[in-house]
Amino acid sequence: MSGPIAITMGDPSGVGPEIVLRCAADGTLGDDVVVYGDAGILRHGVELLGLDLDVADVPLVDAGLLGAADHRPGVLDAASGAAGLEYVRLATLAALDGAVAAIVTMPINKEATQLRHPGFVGHTEYVAELTGARSVTMMLTNGDLAVTHVSTHCSLAEAIERVTTERVLDVVHLTHDALRRFLPAPRIAVCGLNPHAGEHGLFGSEDAERIAPAVVAARAEGIDAVGPLPADTVFHQAVHGRRYDGIVCMYHDQGHAPMKLLAFETGVNVTLGLPIVRTSVDHGTAFDIAWTGRAFTGSLPAAVATARRLVSP
Repeated sequence: MSGPIAITMGDPSGVGPEIVLRCAADGTLGDDVVVYGDAGILRHGVELLGLDLDVADVPLVDAGLLGAADHRPGVLDAASGAAGLEYVRLATLAALDGAVAAIVTMPINKEATQLRHPGFVGHTEYVAELTGARSVTMMLTNGDLAVTHVSTHCSLAEAIERVTTERVLDVVHLTHDALRRFLPAPRIAVCGLNPHAGEHGLFGSEDAERIAPAVVAARAEGIDAVGPLPADTVFHQAVHGRRYDGIVCMYHDQGHAPMKLLAFETGVNVTLGLPIVRTSVDHGTAFDIAWTGRAFTGSLPAAVATARRLVSP
């Protein structure tokens, strides 16, 4: 690994920078990280939380955007949303330049960010655009199981349209390539779109016409992929039966709901298909509890550990 791991502190109004500070104070971040954010917010946060921490001891790239007077804990704020996105931009460019080995992103709030950047959809799409990535997918992992998505941040109606043979096969490739970093022969389950994976056309034709051909093509390439499988049973088979290492899901909630049940506090989000390594915590800004000291902190060390693992030779 060359260079430190960049941690973008997230929307200053949310739990992101709070968690960064608490992990820095308890020593769970490690000595190979650098935080991208605002020193003024972090110093104010130390006071709010009553932490025994000197912000000067935290490696920091100070964006210089917000100070203590600008801090709006737990409040939807346009300046905070814009700042959170700027930290991501700076860290991503640093990763592209080789100044940092990977980026780990804390949560930004979509609604707050859109107040200044109306076209913003999500971290994954933004980083993909910055890096010029042709095709990406979101992978959630708890260390034992990986779940990827054919689509994420779009309406369910649009998600159905995005299920094409080409896109499903692309996500199978991305999933297989990622898991091959750790496993010699990953076992991949591909979910169906409709209930019971269409039940032989009874509940729709998309599974047979769009998804099944992608699985056939993947298997012809030597990838251990099966499907389309009913989404209501495949997670039980993967978790309790240990039959699969990865599951390709057709839309956001099909993958997110079970993974957040399995590992809500320690799940990690990885963006596949980028020219850089990007991981993220698997939770949001949690304005309702932000800066109260109640937010769980386990997802950040897990995301940093995953980034280290991905960049290690």
